[in-house]
Amino acid sequence: MVVARSDTPPADNGCRLQIVQFDFATKVETTVQLAEVPRALESGHFVWLDLEARDAVEARRLLGDLKLVADDIVEDALTAEAATRHARYDNCIHVVVSGCRQRGDNFDLERVDIVLSQSFLLTLHKGPVAFLSAVRRDYKGDFQRFAKSPSFLVYELWDHLIDNYLAIQKQMEERVEQLQNELRAPRVDDAVFGRISELGADLLHFRKILLPARAVLTDLSTRRTIFISETTQSFLHNMVGTVEHVLQDLLVDRDILSESLNLYMSLVSHRTNEVMKRLTVVSVVFLPLTFLCGVYGMNFENLPELRWQHGYQLFWLLVGGIVLTLLGLMRRSRLI
Repeated sequence: MVVARSDTPPADNGCRLQIVQFDFATKVETTVQLAEVPRALESGHFVWLDLEARDAVEARRLLGDLKLVADDIVEDALTAEAATRHARYDNCIHVVVSGCRQRGDNFDLERVDIVLSQSFLLTLHKGPVAFLSAVRRDYKGDFQRFAKSPSFLVYELWDHLIDNYLAIQKQMEERVEQLQNELRAPRVDDAVFGRISELGADLLHFRKILLPARAVLTDLSTRRTIFISETTQSFLHNMVGTVEHVLQDLLVDRDILSESLNLYMSLVSHRTNEVMKRLTVVSVVFLPLTFLCGVYGMNFENLPELRWQHGYQLFWLLVGGIVLTLLGLMRRSRLI
C-alpha cells in the first residue's frame, strides 16, 4: 500500500489537517504537503483530507486556500448542529453523519461532514472522532487487498460508523440487563427509576440518530452516482440491513425495559394487596370484639350480665368462639 501523510500539528485551539494521497493504479508512495494538494489532484491522484476544525476561522482559511469545497458547505459544517443528512451537488456529495463516543453510561454525538468528489474526500469535524480514528487505524489492510476505486473510503467510513453504533447498542443492552437485575433484587433503591427513565430517553434519542442514518445509507446504496461505484453500493446496501437489525434490537431493549418495570410494579401491587388482605383479616376479627367491648363498656346500671357469677368467663368464651368461627370462615374462603 502507498500512503503519504501530511500532518499539521494543532495549537491548543488550532486545526489539525491530515492528508493521505492514494494511487489506486500503482499504489506508489508519494509525500504530499498541503501546498502540493492542487498538483496532486491535477496529476490524477485521489486525496483524503481530514480536518479537525478546532478553530473555525483557521478552518475557513485552510479550506478557502484549497478552493475544493463551496463556502456554503463549509459554513454549514462549522455552524450547524449534528444531524444526519445528505445533499447532492453537480461536483460532489455532502453527507453529514453523527458518530457516538461512550461517556460512562451515556454517549456524546460527534458530527462529521463528508464531502466526496471524483478526486478528493474531505472529512471535517470539530474534535476527535472515535469512528474516524478507527478508520485511520484499520483501512490500510483493506486498501492493499481490495481497494479499486476511491469509493472504497466511503465503505470504510460507513463500516466503522456502524461498528460504532453496534458498540453503543451493546452498551445499552448491558444497561437494560443491569436494571433488570436491580428490579429483581429484594430491596430496590428509588434511584433505579431515575436510571430507567434516563435509559429510556437514551434509547429513543439513539433511535432518532439511526433512522436518518438508515435513510441516507439507503439513498447512497440505491441511487446511481459517478462518485460511488456499483460494487461499493452493493456493500452499502448490505449495511442497511445491519442498521435495521440495530433498530430492531433497540425496540426489543425498550420493550424489555418497559416490561421489566411493569413486572416490578405488578409485584409491588401484589405485595401491597397481600398486606391489605392481612389487615382486612385483622379488622374482620376485631370488629365484633370491638362491638362487644363497646356494649359492655357502657355505664348503664341495668346490665344483667355484669352481675353474673361467671360473666367474665362467658365473655371470653364468646370472644374465642367468634374468633375461631371467623378464622374458619376466612380459611374456607381462602382469605388466609
